[in-house]
Amino acid sequence: MVLFFSLTTPVGIGIGIGISSRYKENTPTALIVEGLFYAASAGILIYMALVDLLAADFMNPKMQKNVKLQVGANVSLLFGAGCMSLIAKWA
Repeated sequence: MVLFFSLTTPVGIGIGIGISSRYKENTPTALIVEGLFYAASAGILIYMALVDLLAADFMNPKMQKNVKLQVGANVSLLFGAGCMSLIAKWA
């Protein structure tokens, strides 16, 4: 993994430097590509948060046995997501 990262990072930087002279920010193609990259990164972030981080907490035997704790955790999760959405709306 370290070898892959150490080889692909300079290649990506080189590609970025190479296309920077021809890149126009406000063209429809550039906006579509930028939107697709944002969507992919947001999807990866949501997947990592839900599958890798929250699943372990929600599958805890202590959480599974206590309905009150489950409801509180779910309400807190939805409240936090709503607050983050509200902050994103302002940004």
